Amino acid sequence: MNRLLIFLIILFSLSATAQRSPFANLTEKNGKIGIGTTAPDELLTVKGKIHTQEVLVDLDGAVAPDYVFENYFNGFSEMMPEYKLISLEELEMFLKENNHLPNVPSAEAMQAEGISLKEMNLILLQKIEELTLYALQQQKEIDMLKQILKDAKN
Repeated sequence: MNRLLIFLIILFSLSATAQRSPFANLTEKNGKIGIGTTAPDELLTVKGKIHTQEVLVDLDGAVAPDYVFENYFNGFSEMMPEYKLISLEELEMFLKENNHLPNVPSAEAMQAEGISLKEMNLILLQKIEELTLYALQQQKEIDMLKQILKDAKN
């Protein structure tokens, strides 16, 4: 009877202890917090999905890609002096050779290293701005060709 009583007390204690720890998947190691992992490698490491309404990312020294337009319209960018919009022909050659956009990590690099959301968002914004400029250039050419056809008819 005593053994049964001791067993029940231990079982109850273990059950009560488990119920008191709502953070069973939370780990702290060397000042780093892990959720869903016992080996956090950053200040906060989450192995699994995150559900949130918003993420605010500080640029912290990164340059927003307004330099694309600054370079195009002013001929030079103070924000990013080394930036140069390549021609569509140069872009096509790069794509044939590398199978990804310039300054965008390859699929292999992304698979191996992951991606920084801040860095990737800035790269994608740069590419959108470049596409906008290519579209403007093409529209100017279309308008010029329309005018040539109109003048030829007259």
